[in-house]
Amino acid sequence: MSYKTILVHIDDSRCSGARVDFAVDLALKHNAHLIGLYVVCRDPLRPFLKPDESLNLAVHEAQARARLERAHEHFLSATRLSAATAEWRAPAGPSVDVAVLHARHADLIVLGQADPADPAAYIAKHFADDVVMSCGRPAILLPYIGRTDRFGETVLIAWDGSRAAARAVADALPVLRHARLVQIVTVEPHRGEDAGTGQNTGHALAAYLGHHKVRASVLSMPPESGVSTSAALLEILTDTNSDLLVLGAYGHTRLHERFLGGVTRTILESMTTPVIMSH
Repeated sequence: MSYKTILVHIDDSRCSGARVDFAVDLALKHNAHLIGLYVVCRDPLRPFLKPDESLNLAVHEAQARARLERAHEHFLSATRLSAATAEWRAPAGPSVDVAVLHARHADLIVLGQADPADPAAYIAKHFADDVVMSCGRPAILLPYIGRTDRFGETVLIAWDGSRAAARAVADALPVLRHARLVQIVTVEPHRGEDAGTGQNTGHALAAYLGHHKVRASVLSMPPESGVSTSAALLEILTDTNSDLLVLGAYGHTRLHERFLGGVTRTILESMTTPVIMSH
């Protein structure tokens, strides 16, 4: 597998420009075509507006056009300077539905972690979660804290033998092949997920990766450590100085809403390292 088309989500948030720059570098590294997808909140009363402007639709529309033009100009500038092949899209329609539709026609998508302190980062409730769970494509999620200066050099794989974890590892192979160090940490499987059995499942994954010319070592999650799986994973990420976590996105649906599993939810809320995940 290789990444031939990468889609990056662009919005009006303060992290959007850095996300574009990251995606441009990634597209160049993999010789991939880059799609810039501009999708923002479709609720005209939620972001940006002051109380005295809430009914002035002309002001709102002018501000929205100006923000779109700024985002477009940054995307054009970043791609021209790098000579990457790229295209810009700014479709109308419901935010999540539009993002999912366009993501399904890409090999990889780049999203941002939700930033509760930035109103412009709000697209829709659980936007990134729903896109990851619905699009059928692997996603790289970038933390809103700081810039991503290192990526994919030291990789940690969270492995529980589940379907979602297997999918995430396979989808991450183009990144893993470029890594300097890959480590597998075995974790308890999600309840209700199909998982491998026995203590050698991490070593079986290492053998699989070896056939793809990826050398990986195996770590074990400390048993009965008294901390949650997600907290232990975050601690191991720090201890190993990893710059990427590969994680299967675990979740389920109830009625018409999606719910992420506890580990997935906590990682997405607390991450300070990029995460590549698949569902």
